[in-house]
Amino acid sequence: MELGAAGLQEQPFDTDSRPLTVVSYQAKQKALEFLQSTYSNNHGLGVFIGPELSGKSTILQHFSDTIGNDTASAVVDGAGLEISEMLGLALSQYGYELEFDSLNELVGMLKVFAQQQAVSQRPPLLIVENAHAMLPEALDVLCSLASLKVNHNSAMRLVLSSCRCIRPIINAPAMEPISSRLTGTFELEPLTHDETAGYIHAKLRAGGCFDPENVFPQPVCSALYSASSGWPGKIDRLVVLAMARAPHPPVEIEHIDGVPRPQAQPDPISLDEKRDEQLVDQDAEPAKLMLTRDGKPLKEIVLSDARMMIGRSEHNDLSINSKFISRHHALFVKQGPAIFLMDLNSTNGTYVNSRRISNQVLINDDLISLGNHGLRFIDPNASNREEMENIGFAGTSVIRTLRDVRRMLAQENIQASPADGYGELKTANED
Repeated sequence: MELGAAGLQEQPFDTDSRPLTVVSYQAKQKALEFLQSTYSNNHGLGVFIGPELSGKSTILQHFSDTIGNDTASAVVDGAGLEISEMLGLALSQYGYELEFDSLNELVGMLKVFAQQQAVSQRPPLLIVENAHAMLPEALDVLCSLASLKVNHNSAMRLVLSSCRCIRPIINAPAMEPISSRLTGTFELEPLTHDETAGYIHAKLRAGGCFDPENVFPQPVCSALYSASSGWPGKIDRLVVLAMARAPHPPVEIEHIDGVPRPQAQPDPISLDEKRDEQLVDQDAEPAKLMLTRDGKPLKEIVLSDARMMIGRSEHNDLSINSKFISRHHALFVKQGPAIFLMDLNSTNGTYVNSRRISNQVLINDDLISLGNHGLRFIDPNASNREEMENIGFAGTSVIRTLRDVRRMLAQENIQASPADGYGELKTANED
């Protein structure tokens, strides 16, 4: 269907640009109230959670745009972004177009700006999306910004947004400046059935359509709600696909992707049922790691326990004597059939398939790099990363395991110093 056939002058459901209109609905209003409450708190630091395509970015950008002319606000995507680029984007949104020669200058400028604004009773707001995928050095700088104070109040308001629970990250010992300031967590909810039709029709009107009910009748809107579970981003994508399939108005239910057909085969086993089967499958082969150095195999490790910690210290479950590896470098955590890998704020980083990670669910044949050493993850049952991720990173056993690790680290009284601890210097050669 051409846009003109639907009475549209432009596409109102484009997810790659700012929306033509911001539609109000109950969950969005609750989210905005949470964000306003976070900003109004003298130490406001909020965590904003919602799945992919839930409308988080639209809500966060809308709040940033409308918080007030006297308030400096910035929204940056933290997913794998180098810290200098992330800070540069924030400063540019705060109105600075200067070029800086070093990371120290960027950090220094941002701190000075935040303190000046806070003195004027207008602390800046920094919203970081995809906080779960931030690089360790970016998290370090974020902690430094979180520690800034002016007259006993925090100099910067912070909102960390993610598609998954990030409490295990926030509760890590090195993240104390963040965890100590956490004032609230908000989990976004979808549109209701009744709100979905209003959302679709409001967007159509914004694009120039005078008769949106004729383009998307109520039964079709109900089908869109069922197919999307009410998440705005999914609705937008389904609407675009349905309009492309429909030759002319009105769109019909058969044009909507994901709606069951009467002649369809029985639904495949659900993810929850698969998960239950996996959890009770006692005969499944345990996951393994093949340790290598400079590409040469060293030994095979079976991941049969709830957790396995890797590092240079002899107190680790797997000790690797290498200056490239931090004293406590990385942690494997088992949750049902899934294995999660977490970097423990290591100096030289943990890489999965050549990409530096802070935490990552693993699937078969993933290649993990720790300095000159490598680990190949072997688990033929973990072939689908999305299914493994859906098992959940916030499980009770995961959190309990992380608490045990934190207690163990505290008992060892590990201090971050150049010679011994998390902060050792990078080196070009081994002992």
